[in-house]
Amino acid sequence: MNQTPLKAATVFLRLALAGAFLSAIADRFGLWGKPGDPNVAWGNWDAFVEYTAYLNWFVPESIAPVLAWTATILEASIAIGLIVGFRLQHTALASGILLTLFALTMIFAIGIKAPFDYSVLTAASGSFLLAAISPQTPFSKSNS
Repeated sequence: MNQTPLKAATVFLRLALAGAFLSAIADRFGLWGKPGDPNVAWGNWDAFVEYTAYLNWFVPESIAPVLAWTATILEASIAIGLIVGFRLQHTALASGILLTLFALTMIFAIGIKAPFDYSVLTAASGSFLLAAISPQTPFSKSNS
């Protein structure tokens, strides 16, 4: 069986997931525009921290900046790992777990529609699939 389409698809999936994480990071630092601009979710760090507090209503609001920084650091680390293919199985699994946590907080804070509108569950599923097939992917470092 020709593995070329599978290999191409896994590279595309890695880059698409990494791009989504990096785009979200860029948005929260205002690189896509200011708050209220078209296609801008947050536009600055303060708006992102406020959104983080809203989604994580079940923890004290004072924890929101810590959660916001934790999410940002995890997203950046996962994006880099996906791009370079470092320990791909673990990186993809971490991506799926993080995205599932995002989806769950969205469901409980906003409702079931939000994670579907933003394809969070689709991205999580893609991450879990990538983790499952990562030994067959090109351009990746050891999965052990």
